[in-house]
Amino acid sequence: MTTRPPAPPAVARPTAEAALPSGQFDTPIRSKDLFKERACIYIEHEGMIYALRSTRAGKLILTK
Repeated sequence: MTTRPPAPPAVARPTAEAALPSGQFDTPIRSKDLFKERACIYIEHEGMIYALRSTRAGKLILTK
């Protein structure tokens, strides 16, 4: 009779809340809530305007 070694523990993916250090950040804002069916949003930061774009591949691009 042979015995099998124990199976490795299942790897659980951390949730967004678990990935952030406690007490240092606010609750994450979902990109879907920011974009609301748009492909681009504009952000004013320290007098400059930036464009935040969402690509078809699901990436975010921030440009001046």
